[in-house]
Amino acid sequence: MRYMCAFCRLPETHSDEDQVKQYKNLMEKGNAMACKQLACYYANGTMGMPQDWAKANELWLKAGELGCAEAYSRLGYSFSNGMGVEADKKKAKHYYEIAAMKGDVHARHHLGCIEGQAGKHQRAFKHFILAARAGGKDSLDVVKDWFTKGFVTKEEYESTLRAYQTCVDEMK
Repeated sequence: MRYMCAFCRLPETHSDEDQVKQYKNLMEKGNAMACKQLACYYANGTMGMPQDWAKANELWLKAGELGCAEAYSRLGYSFSNGMGVEADKKKAKHYYEIAAMKGDVHARHHLGCIEGQAGKHQRAFKHFILAARAGGKDSLDVVKDWFTKGFVTKEEYESTLRAYQTCVDEMK
């Protein structure tokens, strides 16, 4: 018996071309994760796809609209760094906010960075705390750093560390 994907129940592919074809078929059926994965192939120029950030951004937008929070986060990254689009910090923040509201921990961390750079330290703190409590190691490191510098209380750091550990344990 051939291996079947536990999620989409399609047979295992044996070539990059077959894999891309399978993702394209899933994307046409409205599969957000297939759309996101194809966008990653375009962004990286892998699996026989040409590197095309504009196409990647188009597919990430479609995947986001289909419900993929990570796709919105990647779109935020594109706008933040001018990858296939003109750099636009407002649009980057907008897409990071959408992704964060949908539960993307990395987007929440990026929002903390954006708010911190803008001098809005209280808002940044809240983003980092939320991301750390949801399992974001980078955000936990920021909270720890802020604790050692005296910007975060011992109680805030302890409760964040406990929530982070609980989240990590649940993921194991």
